[in-house]
Formats: sequence, C-alpha cells, structure tokens
Amino acid sequence: MICLVRHGETDWNLQGKLQGETDIPLNDTGIQQAEECRDYFKEVEVDRIITTPLVRARKTAEIINENWNKPMEVMEAFRERSFGLAEGMSMEERNRLYPDRNYPGQEPIDSFRDRVMQGIEEITSKYLDEELLLVAHGGVINVILSTVSNGEIGTGKTRLINACISNIQFVKEGWKIHNYNQVEHLSKYSR
Repeated sequence: MICLVRHGETDWNLQGKLQGETDIPLNDTGIQQAEECRDYFKEVEVDRIITTPLVRARKTAEIINENWNKPMEVMEAFRERSFGLAEGMSMEERNRLYPDRNYPGQEPIDSFRDRVMQGIEEITSKYLDEELLLVAHGGVINVILSTVSNGEIGTGKTRLINACISNIQFVKEGWKIHNYNQVEHLSKYSR
C-alpha cells in the first residue's frame, strides 16, 4: 500500500500562483495541516516515508514523521513538474500570456509522467512488503492517479486539496485506488 499525501498549503497556493519546482515553504495553515495529518496517522503503521527535495513536501513529511521517527527518503523522481516561465504566475496571468497552456521551458507531460511512474516502480520493488507514505505535490499525485486509473481521475480531472490523502495498492490485477482526495482529517473540512 502506498499512502499519498499532498503537501500542506503555501502562500503561493493561497494566492493561486503556479509553484512547480519553485521552492516555496509552508505557511502557517500548511504547518497546521501537516500537524493534522500527523495526528490522523498516529494509530497507523507505516514502514517508511518517501518525499521530494522541495521544502513544502519535505517539511510536511518531517511533521508527519514526528510521532513515528521512521526512515525518510528524499527522491528526485517525485519533484513537482517544472512549469518553466509560468511559475509564480496566477491563473489569470497564465491564461492571458499562454492561453494554450504551452509554457516556455516546462517539462513535457510525457517526461514528467515517466519520471514519476519510474519512481513508483522503484519504491514498489525496493520496498515490496512495506507500508509506504509518499508526501508529494498535486501534479505528482494527479499523474499517479491518472496513470493507475487509466485517465478516469487525476491530471486534468481532479483538483487535489492541500494535505489530502489518497491510497493506492498494487494487487495481482494491477493498481487499485482505495480512495483519493480525502480531507476529513483537516479541521477546515471536518464536521
């Protein structure tokens, strides 16, 4: 089983700016969301945490790991997609300057998908019988969900909330999505 967690909120998330590979830290809400994830996972058994080199995901993973003190591995394969010159722009700015969404300098979607899915293959074979927690980015998690669902959910169809939880598992028939975009652990969404 791989539990996928999107990083907590950043100021750029709040402002609607495209982050990509730009290394933006968590804001106070993002830290609170990571703490709520940590508290939610208190009774869950995880063998290992995988995260990305970007500080917003790494810090979310570190906060979640406070109760466990499990091995944590930073993997380049799960770095967010580069959006080139569009990084730091609002949706309005991007739509005005690049209405076709072809941002100069962005990582091609096929290369991004291949990189991420090679990372999934690597951790699945390397940690075959382990319960894994992957703290990553919206684009990374969406491309995973899109690939394992054959395009039914994920990239272009799903807007993942900051600090949401999704669970996937490899079974003999292939990948199975147990749930995605779960937010009931976050005080903003709980009743």
